[in-house]
Amino acid sequence: MAEETSRSVGPIVLLGAPGAGKGTQAKRIAARYGIPHISTGDLLRDDVERGTPLGLQAKDVMARGELVSDHLVCDMVRERLRQPDCRRGFLLDGFPRTAAQARWLDMFLEREFFDKLPKARHWPIVIRIAVDYNYLFRRLTGRRTCLAQGHIYNVYFQPPRVAGICDVDGSELVTRNDDREDVIRERLAAYERQTRPVAEYYQKKGRLVDVCGDLPVEEVAARILQVIEGHIPQAPQGGPGSGTAQIGPQK
Repeated sequence: MAEETSRSVGPIVLLGAPGAGKGTQAKRIAARYGIPHISTGDLLRDDVERGTPLGLQAKDVMARGELVSDHLVCDMVRERLRQPDCRRGFLLDGFPRTAAQARWLDMFLEREFFDKLPKARHWPIVIRIAVDYNYLFRRLTGRRTCLAQGHIYNVYFQPPRVAGICDVDGSELVTRNDDREDVIRERLAAYERQTRPVAEYYQKKGRLVDVCGDLPVEEVAARILQVIEGHIPQAPQGGPGSGTAQIGPQK
């Protein structure tokens, strides 16, 4: 693990629909390589709570019931990526959400990271955790939550011993509003509409890699790590040009 947390990993972008297991895999990747897991949702909340200039702007926007603009989100990401802990690499979760943000990220990396990290993989590898729609739908709508202590079950994949009753404390299991079928359908549809242009952008650049998310968690993790390892430049072995990797778009 000491070796894993000292290598230059470069930028990683993780895409995945709600319920695809993106959060679980992001934590594993960040821990393995000792790189920050950067969630735009967390950035936004942190800036608002700390009352930074960017946070105050975002707070005003949200108070008006409006969406935070690409420009403001990109400014927050820029400030975060300039922190010292991002020098070896970082994992972006929830960013980019639009093709415009993806283009901005490429320009930012080229301008600020290429010269500073000559041995790192600069172009982001984009990993999309792909899950069958019906499987994903059941994973989300099948969730039941314990009223007393918040234990979570799934009526399709991890049901309680007695239907509607928590195994631990015997309290009632309920369907949260966020897990209703109509809400889930809209969330999945919104995700598809929003992220399709991002996926297409990276696919044209030759950087998008799909990993099947229908598999067990450990197997999904193993496949993601295999992808990442295949894109991390190896240490030079001697000789002209050794230790380099072709990671940018193919000409």
